Amino acid sequence: MSKANKKDINPITQEESYRDFVSSITEDGKRNWIYPKKPDGRWYRIRTWVSWLLLGFLFAGPFITISGNPILLLNIFERKFVVFGVVFWPQDFYLFFLAMITLIIFIVLFTAIWGRLFCGWVCPQTIFMEMLFRKIEYWIEGDANQQKRLNAAPLSRDKIIKKTSKHALFITLSVLIAHTFMAYLIGKDQVLEVVTAGPASNWPAFLGTLVFTGLFYGVFARFREQVCLVACPYGRFQSVLVDNDSIAVTYDFARGEGRAKVGERIKEDGVVTNRPKNEPDKEVYGDCIDCEQCVKVCPTGIDIRNGIQLECINCTACIDACNEVMRKVGKPEELITYTSYNAVVEGTEPRFFTTRVKAYLAVFAIVFSIFIYLFVTRPEVYTVILREPGMMYNELPDDRFSNFYNAKFFNKTFNETEVELRLHHPEGEVQWLGEQEVIPGQQQTENRIMVFLHRDQLAGAQTPVEFGVYLDDKLLQTIRSGFIGPQPRRPQQE
Repeated sequence: MSKANKKDINPITQEESYRDFVSSITEDGKRNWIYPKKPDGRWYRIRTWVSWLLLGFLFAGPFITISGNPILLLNIFERKFVVFGVVFWPQDFYLFFLAMITLIIFIVLFTAIWGRLFCGWVCPQTIFMEMLFRKIEYWIEGDANQQKRLNAAPLSRDKIIKKTSKHALFITLSVLIAHTFMAYLIGKDQVLEVVTAGPASNWPAFLGTLVFTGLFYGVFARFREQVCLVACPYGRFQSVLVDNDSIAVTYDFARGEGRAKVGERIKEDGVVTNRPKNEPDKEVYGDCIDCEQCVKVCPTGIDIRNGIQLECINCTACIDACNEVMRKVGKPEELITYTSYNAVVEGTEPRFFTTRVKAYLAVFAIVFSIFIYLFVTRPEVYTVILREPGMMYNELPDDRFSNFYNAKFFNKTFNETEVELRLHHPEGEVQWLGEQEVIPGQQQTENRIMVFLHRDQLAGAQTPVEFGVYLDDKLLQTIRSGFIGPQPRRPQQE
């Protein structure tokens, strides 16, 4: 079909009643259980390889270390976060905040170009569901029709064995995923301690693992696609972020409409034509033979031919199913493929760099550059110096006064570090109470120090003081605090 003819086609040829219901909910509001047919094809094999790679990384992640630190640790309980071996402390919250903004902008940019591609290829929910739990279900209970018959069948020995085996494997997998998840939260050592020493060694960690096990089992055994439909906010983002130039799994309505079954068409040399049997001289049908294989393999139960929908996770199962049908009827593949709405209408290749994408890309580049600059230039040792609460000044001979301070040092490098404290203003003396400790890499230490000032250097009851933190004579950070002293002496009256 020519480009000119494609432009003349009205893409909305079918009724839009599909917008009035959700495929996984019946008319009376009950759960409509989805039985997707087992997918197979080139895209499914590629997605399987990608999933195995991501699963391997996910389960091995807690055991991968960089300079002694885990590759990822999100310990909200001890307020310690490690990303690619780099430790972030609460003092780095501004970096975390900026990183989250950068991530959100990237999601907006990525979704504007590729739609919900992340959901079908990278999201842990989809990978666990489709590449682990669903495969176990196919292996034990069979394909979609066999699962339907098994669920509808009366209780029998065969049904008990299959259901028990499936759910036993589901629980085992949920336990493994829960332990892995906890390892990312509290560290692998504490999880191994719970496993080897028993629950009594760490009740909070054990209860947390138990809760996560039940949560994961409930999600993958029962809740399933409802996570993508009602719980995940990313599906809602897609509704406002995609436009007619966004690339997603799309039905080529210009080529496929109007639909007609194979029995209604003329066959020539094993190829199904677009000519009806009752009008052999006219080509009035499209390539879609209305077999609904794209609907049967969809894990969320939608009909992709209705257009881009919130429920579509871009898993490509419908592409493989449709390609197989097109090969059988002797028609070109990719009736369903990765493309954009405008590309289908205009008969052109999809456009990546639209004006909107360029604007998102510019904002992302600016924010990401700021994040990288602040990350690279953050002090190697972050220092907090606070005057010891509840203590007044000490008066010493020769009109000298002293204050006690608590100094915390956070070493953000991987090497042992020893810093030097200098009093920039006013001129005075800094003395460590006890031996100055060497700060281990990616660790923190706390010390007590005393500051001595002469009466002439005091500016009243509260004197601003400024410390300099040095590493090998390099100024890392400047800290301001206060020095408590006596009230100024009043001049004697004659």
